[in-house]
Amino acid sequence: MADVAVAKSWRDELASLVEDGGIRFAGDAVEISALTYSTPAFEEKRSVYESPAIEEVVSEPESFKDQIEGFAKAWGEMLLELMRGCRDVVQQSLLTEESYIVQKTKGPLAEASRRLSVLNEFLPEDRDPVHAWPVIFFVFILALSALSVNSKRETSGKLVKEVCIHPPSATRILLPDGRHMAYHEIGVPSNKARYSIIAPHGFLSSRLGGIPGVKVSLLEEFGIRLVTYDLPGFGESDPHPERNLNSSALDMQYLADALGVNSKFWVLGYSSGAIHAWAAMKFIPDRVAGVAMISPFINPYESSMTKEEMRGTWNKWTRKRKLTYYLARRSPKFLDYFYRRTFLSGKHGQIDKFMSLSLGQKDKALIREPAFEEFWHRDVEESIRQGSTKPFIEEASLQVSNWGFCLVDLQVQEKCSGKGILSWLKFGYGQVRCELTGFLGPVHIWQGLDDQVVPHEMTDYVARILPRVVVHKLPDEGHFSYFFFCDECHRQMFLTIFGSPQGPLEESIEAPTEEDGEQEAANLNLAAE
Repeated sequence: MADVAVAKSWRDELASLVEDGGIRFAGDAVEISALTYSTPAFEEKRSVYESPAIEEVVSEPESFKDQIEGFAKAWGEMLLELMRGCRDVVQQSLLTEESYIVQKTKGPLAEASRRLSVLNEFLPEDRDPVHAWPVIFFVFILALSALSVNSKRETSGKLVKEVCIHPPSATRILLPDGRHMAYHEIGVPSNKARYSIIAPHGFLSSRLGGIPGVKVSLLEEFGIRLVTYDLPGFGESDPHPERNLNSSALDMQYLADALGVNSKFWVLGYSSGAIHAWAAMKFIPDRVAGVAMISPFINPYESSMTKEEMRGTWNKWTRKRKLTYYLARRSPKFLDYFYRRTFLSGKHGQIDKFMSLSLGQKDKALIREPAFEEFWHRDVEESIRQGSTKPFIEEASLQVSNWGFCLVDLQVQEKCSGKGILSWLKFGYGQVRCELTGFLGPVHIWQGLDDQVVPHEMTDYVARILPRVVVHKLPDEGHFSYFFFCDECHRQMFLTIFGSPQGPLEESIEAPTEEDGEQEAANLNLAAE
Protein backbone atom coordinates (compact mmCIF):
# COMPACT_ATOMS: atom_id res chain seq x y z
CA MET A 1 0.00 0.00 0.00
CA ALA A 2 2.91 2.26 0.69
CA ASP A 3 4.19 1.75 -2.88
CA VAL A 4 0.82 2.64 -4.33
CA ALA A 5 0.66 5.77 -2.19
CA VAL A 6 4.09 6.76 -3.28
CA ALA A 7 3.16 6.22 -6.90
CA LYS A 8 0.00 8.24 -6.54
CA SER A 9 1.81 11.07 -4.84
CA TRP A 10 4.37 11.25 -7.70
CA ARG A 11 1.62 11.38 -10.32
CA ASP A 12 -0.25 14.00 -8.35
CA GLU A 13 2.78 16.23 -8.31
CA LEU A 14 3.39 15.75 -12.03
CA ALA A 15 -0.19 16.57 -12.90
CA SER A 16 -0.13 19.66 -10.76
CA LEU A 17 3.01 20.96 -12.51
CA VAL A 18 2.14 20.19 -16.12
CA GLU A 19 -1.62 20.70 -15.92
CA ASP A 20 -2.05 18.68 -19.10
CA GLY A 21 -2.82 15.07 -19.48
CA GLY A 22 -1.50 14.98 -23.04
CA ILE A 23 2.21 15.04 -22.16
CA ARG A 24 4.05 12.14 -23.70
CA PHE A 25 7.21 10.45 -22.59
CA ALA A 26 9.12 8.45 -25.20
CA GLY A 27 6.23 8.68 -27.66
CA ASP A 28 3.54 7.33 -25.30
CA ALA A 29 0.97 9.51 -23.63
CA VAL A 30 0.85 9.43 -19.90
CA GLU A 31 -2.43 7.88 -18.89
CA ILE A 32 -4.12 10.31 -16.55
CA SER A 33 -7.66 9.00 -17.02
CA ALA A 34 -7.04 6.21 -14.56
CA LEU A 35 -6.37 8.69 -11.85
CA THR A 36 -9.20 9.28 -9.44
CA TYR A 37 -8.83 13.11 -9.67
CA SER A 38 -9.35 13.28 -13.50
CA THR A 39 -12.28 15.32 -14.80
CA PRO A 40 -14.24 15.29 -18.08
CA ALA A 41 -12.80 18.71 -19.01
CA PHE A 42 -9.32 17.47 -18.60
CA GLU A 43 -10.15 14.38 -20.59
CA GLU A 44 -11.45 16.53 -23.46
CA LYS A 45 -8.33 18.71 -23.47
CA ARG A 46 -6.10 15.67 -23.51
CA SER A 47 -7.84 14.35 -26.60
CA VAL A 48 -6.82 17.49 -28.51
CA TYR A 49 -3.11 16.88 -28.01
CA GLU A 50 -3.28 13.15 -28.27
CA SER A 51 -2.76 13.03 -32.06
CA PRO A 52 -1.56 16.45 -33.35
CA ALA A 53 -1.54 17.10 -37.10
CA ILE A 54 1.95 17.34 -38.58
CA GLU A 55 2.17 20.05 -41.30
CA GLU A 56 5.01 19.71 -43.86
CA VAL A 57 6.82 22.98 -44.61
CA VAL A 58 7.92 23.16 -48.25
CA SER A 59 10.74 25.80 -48.77
CA GLU A 60 11.45 27.22 -52.23
CA PRO A 61 15.06 26.88 -53.50
CA GLU A 62 17.15 30.09 -53.05
CA SER A 63 18.15 31.75 -56.33
CA PHE A 64 21.71 32.75 -57.23
CA LYS A 65 20.77 36.43 -57.06
CA ASP A 66 19.50 35.99 -53.50
CA GLN A 67 22.74 34.24 -52.59
CA ILE A 68 24.80 37.13 -53.99
CA GLU A 69 22.69 39.67 -52.14
CA GLY A 70 23.04 37.75 -48.91
CA PHE A 71 26.79 37.42 -49.43
CA ALA A 72 27.13 41.14 -50.13
CA LYS A 73 25.05 42.06 -47.09
CA ALA A 74 27.14 39.79 -44.90
CA TRP A 75 30.38 41.30 -46.20
CA GLY A 76 28.97 44.79 -45.73
CA GLU A 77 28.07 44.05 -42.13
CA MET A 78 31.52 42.59 -41.50
CA LEU A 79 33.26 45.63 -43.00
CA LEU A 80 31.04 47.95 -41.01
CA GLU A 81 31.90 46.15 -37.82
CA LEU A 82 35.60 46.23 -38.78
CA MET A 83 35.47 49.98 -39.36
CA ARG A 84 33.72 50.50 -36.05
CA GLY A 85 36.37 48.42 -34.35
CA CYS A 86 39.17 50.41 -36.00
CA ARG A 87 37.46 53.63 -35.00
CA ASP A 88 37.23 52.47 -31.40
CA VAL A 89 40.90 51.44 -31.43
CA VAL A 90 41.95 54.83 -32.81
CA GLN A 91 39.81 56.72 -30.34
CA GLN A 92 41.03 54.70 -27.37
CA SER A 93 44.73 54.66 -28.29
CA LEU A 94 45.56 57.68 -30.49
CA LEU A 95 42.91 60.30 -29.71
CA THR A 96 43.18 60.35 -25.96
CA GLU A 97 44.37 63.37 -24.05
CA GLU A 98 47.64 61.62 -23.21
CA SER A 99 48.36 60.69 -26.86
CA TYR A 100 51.48 62.18 -28.46
CA ILE A 101 49.57 63.06 -31.64
CA VAL A 102 46.85 64.88 -29.73
CA GLN A 103 49.38 66.82 -27.67
CA LYS A 104 51.25 67.97 -30.79
CA THR A 105 48.26 68.81 -32.97
CA LYS A 106 45.75 70.04 -30.43
CA GLY A 107 47.07 73.61 -30.40
CA PRO A 108 47.42 74.13 -34.20
CA LEU A 109 44.08 72.47 -34.88
CA ALA A 110 42.37 74.61 -32.28
CA GLU A 111 43.87 77.75 -33.84
CA ALA A 112 42.82 76.65 -37.36
CA SER A 113 39.35 75.83 -36.08
CA ARG A 114 39.09 79.25 -34.48
CA ARG A 115 40.06 81.00 -37.71
CA LEU A 116 37.71 78.91 -39.82
CA SER A 117 34.84 79.25 -37.39
CA VAL A 118 33.70 82.32 -39.30
CA LEU A 119 32.56 79.96 -42.07
CA ASN A 120 30.05 78.41 -39.69
CA GLU A 121 27.90 81.49 -40.15
CA PHE A 122 27.00 80.22 -43.64
CA LEU A 123 25.54 77.01 -42.20
CA PRO A 124 21.89 76.67 -41.10
CA GLU A 125 21.35 77.28 -37.40
CA ASP A 126 20.16 73.73 -36.75
CA ARG A 127 23.26 72.12 -38.28
CA ASP A 128 26.25 71.02 -36.24
CA PRO A 129 29.49 72.18 -37.98
CA VAL A 130 31.26 68.99 -36.91
CA HIS A 131 28.81 66.97 -38.97
CA ALA A 132 28.02 69.49 -41.71
CA TRP A 133 31.50 70.29 -42.99
CA PRO A 134 32.59 66.67 -43.60
CA VAL A 135 29.41 66.17 -45.62
CA ILE A 136 30.10 69.34 -47.64
CA PHE A 137 33.68 68.25 -48.27
CA PHE A 138 32.57 64.78 -49.39
CA VAL A 139 29.99 66.22 -51.79
CA PHE A 140 32.62 68.60 -53.18
CA ILE A 141 35.04 65.75 -53.88
CA LEU A 142 32.24 63.73 -55.44
CA ALA A 143 31.32 66.64 -57.73
CA LEU A 144 34.93 67.08 -58.86
CA SER A 145 35.14 63.37 -59.62
CA ALA A 146 31.97 63.54 -61.70
CA LEU A 147 33.25 66.52 -63.66
CA SER A 148 36.54 64.74 -64.29
CA VAL A 149 34.76 61.65 -65.59
CA ASN A 150 32.57 63.76 -67.88
CA SER A 151 35.56 65.63 -69.30
CA LYS A 152 37.33 62.35 -70.00
CA ARG A 153 34.26 61.04 -71.80
CA GLU A 154 34.05 64.17 -73.92
CA THR A 155 37.73 63.90 -74.81
CA SER A 156 37.46 60.23 -75.61
CA GLY A 157 34.47 60.94 -77.81
CA LYS A 158 36.60 63.06 -80.13
CA LEU A 159 38.61 61.35 -82.85
CA VAL A 160 42.24 61.50 -81.75
CA LYS A 161 44.79 61.09 -84.54
CA GLU A 162 47.75 58.87 -83.86
CA VAL A 163 51.28 60.09 -84.54
CA CYS A 164 52.80 58.51 -87.66
CA ILE A 165 56.57 58.35 -88.02
CA HIS A 166 57.44 58.46 -91.72
CA PRO A 167 60.42 56.73 -93.34
CA PRO A 168 63.65 58.80 -93.46
CA SER A 169 63.70 61.08 -96.50
CA ALA A 170 66.06 63.95 -95.72
CA THR A 171 69.35 64.79 -97.38
CA ARG A 172 72.17 64.98 -94.85
CA ILE A 173 75.63 66.49 -94.69
CA LEU A 174 78.59 65.48 -92.53
CA LEU A 175 79.76 68.17 -90.11
CA PRO A 176 83.42 68.60 -89.04
CA ASP A 177 82.76 67.00 -85.64
CA GLY A 178 81.31 63.84 -87.22
CA ARG A 179 77.63 64.64 -86.76
CA HIS A 180 75.09 64.51 -89.57
CA MET A 181 72.72 67.39 -90.28
CA ALA A 182 69.50 66.96 -92.25
CA TYR A 183 68.36 69.80 -94.50
CA HIS A 184 65.72 70.67 -97.07
CA GLU A 185 65.77 73.29 -99.81
CA ILE A 186 63.22 74.73 -102.20
CA GLY A 187 63.27 77.56 -104.73
CA VAL A 188 65.86 78.16 -107.41
CA PRO A 189 69.00 75.99 -107.65
CA SER A 190 72.28 77.13 -106.14
CA ASN A 191 73.83 78.28 -109.43
CA LYS A 192 70.85 80.57 -110.12
CA ALA A 193 70.12 81.83 -106.62
CA ARG A 194 70.13 85.59 -106.36
CA TYR A 195 69.52 85.38 -102.60
CA SER A 196 70.08 82.48 -100.20
CA ILE A 197 67.97 82.26 -97.05
CA ILE A 198 68.75 79.85 -94.20
CA ALA A 199 65.88 79.36 -91.76
CA PRO A 200 66.46 77.64 -88.39
CA HIS A 201 63.23 76.27 -86.97
CA GLY A 202 61.74 76.86 -83.53
CA PHE A 203 60.53 74.64 -80.72
CA LEU A 204 58.50 71.57 -81.77
CA SER A 205 59.26 72.08 -85.44
CA SER A 206 61.63 70.71 -88.06
CA ARG A 207 63.23 71.37 -91.43
CA LEU A 208 59.74 71.02 -92.92
CA GLY A 209 58.70 74.26 -91.22
CA GLY A 210 60.45 76.92 -93.25
CA ILE A 211 57.91 79.43 -94.53
CA PRO A 212 54.56 77.61 -94.19
CA GLY A 213 52.62 77.64 -97.45
CA VAL A 214 55.15 79.65 -99.47
CA LYS A 215 54.83 79.05 -103.19
CA VAL A 216 57.81 77.92 -105.23
CA SER A 217 56.75 80.28 -108.01
CA LEU A 218 57.12 83.22 -105.60
CA LEU A 219 60.63 82.10 -104.62
CA GLU A 220 61.58 81.78 -108.29
CA GLU A 221 60.16 85.21 -109.03
CA PHE A 222 62.61 86.76 -106.53
CA GLY A 223 65.43 84.32 -107.25
CA ILE A 224 65.43 82.91 -103.71
CA ARG A 225 66.97 79.66 -102.53
CA LEU A 226 65.36 78.72 -99.20
CA VAL A 227 67.30 76.24 -97.03
CA THR A 228 65.92 74.78 -93.82
CA TYR A 229 67.55 72.24 -91.53
CA ASP A 230 66.90 70.13 -88.44
CA LEU A 231 68.44 71.37 -85.22
CA PRO A 232 70.60 68.81 -83.32
CA GLY A 233 68.42 65.98 -82.03
CA PHE A 234 65.39 67.09 -84.08
CA GLY A 235 64.14 65.26 -87.14
CA GLU A 236 67.00 63.38 -88.80
CA SER A 237 69.90 65.43 -87.40
CA ASP A 238 72.26 63.85 -84.89
CA PRO A 239 72.21 65.29 -81.35
CA HIS A 240 74.97 67.58 -80.12
CA PRO A 241 76.59 66.56 -76.80
CA GLU A 242 77.27 70.16 -75.70
CA ARG A 243 74.85 72.33 -77.58
CA ASN A 244 74.72 76.11 -77.10
CA LEU A 245 74.01 79.16 -79.23
CA ASN A 246 77.62 79.43 -80.35
CA SER A 247 77.56 75.88 -81.72
CA SER A 248 74.21 76.63 -83.32
CA ALA A 249 75.70 79.54 -85.28
CA LEU A 250 78.66 77.41 -86.35
CA ASP A 251 76.32 74.67 -87.57
CA MET A 252 74.62 77.26 -89.75
CA GLN A 253 77.96 78.31 -91.18
CA TYR A 254 79.00 74.71 -91.87
CA LEU A 255 75.71 74.11 -93.65
CA ALA A 256 76.19 77.14 -95.88
CA ASP A 257 79.73 76.04 -96.77
CA ALA A 258 78.63 72.49 -97.54
CA LEU A 259 75.83 73.70 -99.82
CA GLY A 260 78.10 76.02 -101.76
CA VAL A 261 76.78 79.29 -100.38
CA ASN A 262 80.04 81.15 -100.81
CA SER A 263 78.62 84.65 -100.43
CA LYS A 264 76.68 86.06 -97.52
CA PHE A 265 73.26 84.63 -96.79
CA TRP A 266 70.11 85.89 -95.12
CA VAL A 267 68.80 84.35 -91.90
CA LEU A 268 65.07 83.96 -91.32
CA GLY A 269 63.99 83.48 -87.70
CA TYR A 270 60.40 82.82 -86.69
CA SER A 271 59.21 82.73 -83.07
CA SER A 272 61.66 80.81 -80.86
CA GLY A 273 63.76 80.04 -83.95
CA ALA A 274 64.85 83.67 -83.71
CA ILE A 275 67.28 82.81 -80.89
CA HIS A 276 69.47 81.09 -83.53
CA ALA A 277 69.20 84.17 -85.74
CA TRP A 278 70.40 86.32 -82.84
CA ALA A 279 73.29 83.85 -82.38
CA ALA A 280 74.24 84.12 -86.07
CA MET A 281 74.31 87.92 -85.78
CA LYS A 282 76.68 87.61 -82.82
CA PHE A 283 79.02 84.73 -83.68
CA ILE A 284 79.16 84.71 -87.51
CA PRO A 285 78.31 88.30 -88.51
CA ASP A 286 80.69 88.19 -91.48
CA ARG A 287 78.59 85.47 -93.16
CA VAL A 288 75.18 87.07 -92.59
CA ALA A 289 73.93 89.57 -95.16
CA GLY A 290 70.79 90.43 -93.21
CA VAL A 291 68.15 89.07 -90.86
CA ALA A 292 64.38 88.83 -91.18
CA MET A 293 62.37 87.91 -88.08
CA ILE A 294 58.69 87.29 -87.48
CA SER A 295 57.55 87.53 -83.86
CA PRO A 296 61.09 87.03 -82.57
CA PHE A 297 61.54 85.46 -79.16
CA ILE A 298 64.00 86.86 -76.64
CA ASN A 299 64.99 85.70 -73.18
CA PRO A 300 62.07 86.71 -70.91
CA TYR A 301 64.50 86.90 -67.98
CA GLU A 302 66.58 89.60 -69.69
CA SER A 303 67.69 91.89 -66.88
CA SER A 304 67.75 95.02 -69.05
CA MET A 305 64.00 94.86 -69.74
CA THR A 306 61.93 97.50 -68.00
CA LYS A 307 59.19 96.57 -65.54
CA GLU A 308 56.52 97.50 -68.08
CA GLU A 309 58.12 95.34 -70.77
CA MET A 310 58.56 92.46 -68.34
CA ARG A 311 55.02 92.73 -66.99
CA GLY A 312 53.47 93.06 -70.44
CA THR A 313 55.31 89.93 -71.57
CA TRP A 314 54.55 87.63 -68.65
CA ASN A 315 50.93 88.70 -68.17
CA LYS A 316 49.93 87.37 -71.59
CA TRP A 317 51.15 83.84 -70.92
CA THR A 318 49.18 81.03 -69.35
CA ARG A 319 50.15 79.69 -65.95
CA LYS A 320 51.37 76.43 -67.42
CA ARG A 321 53.58 78.26 -69.90
CA LYS A 322 55.06 80.34 -67.09
CA LEU A 323 55.71 77.14 -65.17
CA THR A 324 57.50 75.54 -68.13
CA TYR A 325 59.80 78.57 -68.48
CA TYR A 326 60.52 78.46 -64.74
CA LEU A 327 61.33 74.75 -64.88
CA ALA A 328 63.44 75.21 -68.01
CA ARG A 329 65.52 77.78 -66.15
CA ARG A 330 65.67 76.11 -62.71
CA SER A 331 64.97 72.37 -63.09
CA PRO A 332 64.91 71.34 -66.77
CA LYS A 333 64.69 67.62 -66.00
CA PHE A 334 61.13 68.02 -64.74
CA LEU A 335 60.07 69.03 -68.27
CA ASP A 336 60.36 65.39 -69.29
CA TYR A 337 57.08 64.66 -67.50
CA PHE A 338 55.16 67.41 -69.36
CA TYR A 339 56.58 66.52 -72.76
CA ARG A 340 55.79 62.82 -72.34
CA ARG A 341 52.15 63.67 -71.61
CA THR A 342 51.72 66.05 -74.59
CA PHE A 343 53.53 65.93 -77.93
CA LEU A 344 55.51 62.77 -77.07
CA SER A 345 52.40 60.86 -75.96
CA GLY A 346 51.93 59.27 -79.40
CA LYS A 347 48.77 61.28 -80.12
CA HIS A 348 48.18 64.53 -81.92
CA GLY A 349 46.55 67.57 -80.36
CA GLN A 350 45.92 71.24 -80.94
CA ILE A 351 48.96 73.46 -80.90
CA ASP A 352 47.56 75.73 -78.19
CA LYS A 353 46.98 72.73 -75.90
CA PHE A 354 50.35 71.10 -76.54
CA MET A 355 52.36 74.28 -75.98
CA SER A 356 50.05 76.00 -73.44
CA LEU A 357 49.46 78.99 -75.71
CA SER A 358 46.94 81.77 -75.43
CA LEU A 359 45.89 82.87 -78.92
CA GLY A 360 44.19 85.85 -80.49
CA GLN A 361 41.08 85.71 -82.65
CA LYS A 362 42.85 85.34 -86.01
CA ASP A 363 45.15 82.64 -84.68
CA LYS A 364 42.22 80.67 -83.23
CA ALA A 365 40.47 80.75 -86.58
CA LEU A 366 43.64 79.74 -88.45
CA ILE A 367 44.53 76.67 -86.39
CA ARG A 368 41.07 75.18 -87.13
CA GLU A 369 41.67 75.17 -90.88
CA PRO A 370 42.49 71.78 -92.44
CA ALA A 371 45.60 73.11 -94.21
CA PHE A 372 47.11 74.33 -90.96
CA GLU A 373 46.23 71.12 -89.12
CA GLU A 374 47.79 68.96 -91.83
CA PHE A 375 50.96 71.06 -91.87
CA TRP A 376 51.18 71.12 -88.07
CA HIS A 377 50.76 67.35 -87.69
CA ARG A 378 53.39 66.56 -90.31
CA ASP A 379 55.87 69.04 -88.84
CA VAL A 380 55.41 67.65 -85.33
CA GLU A 381 55.80 64.06 -86.54
CA GLU A 382 59.13 64.94 -88.11
CA SER A 383 60.22 66.95 -85.09
CA ILE A 384 59.69 64.10 -82.61
CA ARG A 385 61.05 61.40 -84.91
CA GLN A 386 63.80 60.35 -82.48
CA GLY A 387 61.35 60.04 -79.56
CA SER A 388 63.68 61.69 -77.05
CA THR A 389 62.87 64.59 -74.76
CA LYS A 390 66.51 65.67 -74.52
CA PRO A 391 66.63 68.00 -77.58
CA PHE A 392 63.40 69.69 -76.51
CA ILE A 393 64.68 70.19 -72.97
CA GLU A 394 67.92 71.62 -74.38
CA GLU A 395 66.01 73.97 -76.67
CA ALA A 396 63.74 75.15 -73.84
CA SER A 397 66.78 75.73 -71.61
CA LEU A 398 68.56 77.73 -74.33
CA GLN A 399 65.58 80.06 -74.61
CA VAL A 400 65.67 81.19 -70.97
CA SER A 401 69.29 80.62 -69.90
CA ASN A 402 72.38 82.76 -70.33
CA TRP A 403 72.99 83.14 -74.06
CA GLY A 404 76.64 84.06 -73.69
CA PHE A 405 75.91 87.55 -74.99
CA CYS A 406 73.40 90.36 -74.63
CA LEU A 407 71.32 91.86 -77.41
CA VAL A 408 72.95 95.19 -76.63
CA ASP A 409 76.20 93.70 -77.96
CA LEU A 410 74.65 93.64 -81.44
CA GLN A 411 74.30 97.41 -81.48
CA VAL A 412 76.60 99.09 -84.00
CA GLN A 413 79.27 101.00 -82.12
CA GLU A 414 82.57 102.64 -83.00
CA LYS A 415 85.46 100.98 -81.22
CA CYS A 416 88.92 102.52 -81.25
CA SER A 417 92.13 100.66 -80.45
CA GLY A 418 94.23 101.65 -77.45
CA LYS A 419 93.43 103.17 -74.07
CA GLY A 420 94.78 105.85 -71.84
CA ILE A 421 96.49 109.18 -72.52
CA LEU A 422 98.56 107.81 -75.40
CA SER A 423 95.44 106.85 -77.32
CA TRP A 424 94.03 110.35 -76.82
CA LEU A 425 97.23 111.86 -78.19
CA LYS A 426 97.12 109.53 -81.20
CA PHE A 427 93.48 110.43 -81.70
CA GLY A 428 94.45 114.11 -81.80
CA TYR A 429 96.97 113.43 -84.56
CA GLY A 430 94.58 111.15 -86.45
CA GLN A 431 96.64 108.01 -85.89
CA VAL A 432 94.01 106.00 -83.96
CA ARG A 433 92.18 103.37 -85.98
CA CYS A 434 88.48 102.97 -85.17
CA GLU A 435 86.17 100.26 -86.43
CA LEU A 436 82.48 99.48 -86.18
CA THR A 437 81.41 96.62 -83.93
CA GLY A 438 78.11 94.84 -83.67
CA PHE A 439 75.97 93.58 -86.50
CA LEU A 440 76.23 95.84 -89.53
CA GLY A 441 73.61 94.21 -91.76
CA PRO A 442 69.93 95.13 -92.06
CA VAL A 443 67.41 93.65 -89.60
CA HIS A 444 63.67 93.57 -90.24
CA ILE A 445 61.07 92.45 -87.69
CA TRP A 446 57.38 91.80 -88.33
CA GLN A 447 55.33 91.81 -85.14
CA GLY A 448 51.61 91.21 -84.74
CA LEU A 449 50.07 93.44 -82.09
CA ASP A 450 47.58 90.70 -81.17
CA ASP A 451 50.36 88.15 -80.70
CA GLN A 452 50.01 86.55 -77.26
CA VAL A 453 52.67 83.87 -77.81
CA VAL A 454 55.52 86.35 -78.32
CA PRO A 455 53.99 89.60 -77.03
CA HIS A 456 54.86 92.84 -78.78
CA GLU A 457 56.54 94.06 -75.59
CA MET A 458 59.49 91.84 -76.56
CA THR A 459 59.80 93.66 -79.88
CA ASP A 460 59.43 97.00 -78.10
CA TYR A 461 62.43 96.04 -75.99
CA VAL A 462 64.46 95.11 -79.11
CA ALA A 463 63.55 98.40 -80.80
CA ARG A 464 64.63 100.31 -77.69
CA ILE A 465 68.10 98.78 -77.35
CA LEU A 466 68.72 98.28 -81.11
CA PRO A 467 67.41 101.43 -82.76
CA ARG A 468 68.71 100.41 -86.21
CA VAL A 469 66.26 97.51 -86.33
CA VAL A 470 63.28 98.17 -88.62
CA VAL A 471 60.05 97.02 -86.91
CA HIS A 472 56.91 96.45 -88.97
CA LYS A 473 53.93 96.47 -86.59
CA LEU A 474 50.89 94.52 -87.77
CA PRO A 475 47.57 95.56 -86.21
CA ASP A 476 45.10 92.73 -85.49
CA GLU A 477 47.64 90.08 -86.52
CA GLY A 478 48.59 87.24 -84.19
CA HIS A 479 51.47 84.80 -83.94
CA PHE A 480 50.52 82.61 -86.91
CA SER A 481 48.10 84.65 -88.98
CA TYR A 482 50.66 86.76 -90.89
CA PHE A 483 53.33 84.10 -91.49
CA PHE A 484 51.29 80.95 -92.22
CA PHE A 485 49.62 80.37 -95.60
CA CYS A 486 49.46 84.03 -96.58
CA ASP A 487 50.68 84.60 -100.15
CA GLU A 488 50.31 88.35 -100.00
CA CYS A 489 52.17 88.49 -96.69
CA HIS A 490 55.08 86.49 -98.09
CA ARG A 491 55.28 88.73 -101.15
CA GLN A 492 55.24 91.86 -99.01
CA MET A 493 58.08 90.51 -96.88
CA PHE A 494 60.25 89.76 -99.91
CA LEU A 495 59.49 93.17 -101.43
CA THR A 496 60.58 94.84 -98.18
CA ILE A 497 63.81 92.86 -97.94
CA PHE A 498 64.93 92.49 -101.56
CA GLY A 499 63.00 95.16 -103.44
CA SER A 500 61.37 94.51 -106.80
CA PRO A 501 61.62 90.90 -108.02
CA GLN A 502 64.40 90.31 -110.56
CA GLY A 503 64.06 86.58 -111.06
CA PRO A 504 66.86 84.01 -110.84
CA LEU A 505 70.38 84.68 -112.01
CA GLU A 506 71.68 83.58 -115.34
CA GLU A 507 74.30 80.86 -115.04
CA SER A 508 77.01 83.21 -116.32
CA ILE A 509 76.20 85.87 -113.71
CA GLU A 510 77.72 85.52 -110.26
CA ALA A 511 75.64 85.74 -107.15
CA PRO A 512 75.72 88.95 -105.08
CA THR A 513 78.85 89.27 -102.97
CA GLU A 514 79.43 90.54 -99.46
CA GLU A 515 79.39 94.13 -100.67
CA ASP A 516 75.63 93.85 -101.34
CA GLY A 517 74.84 93.48 -97.65
CA GLU A 518 77.30 96.22 -96.71
CA GLN A 519 75.80 98.57 -99.29
CA GLU A 520 72.29 97.98 -97.93
CA ALA A 521 73.57 98.60 -94.42
CA ALA A 522 75.11 101.87 -95.56
CA ASN A 523 71.81 102.89 -97.13
CA LEU A 524 70.02 102.19 -93.86
CA ASN A 525 72.59 104.30 -91.97
CA LEU A 526 72.04 107.21 -94.33
CA ALA A 527 68.28 106.87 -93.94
CA ALA A 528 68.61 106.80 -90.16
CA GLU A 529 70.75 109.93 -90.18
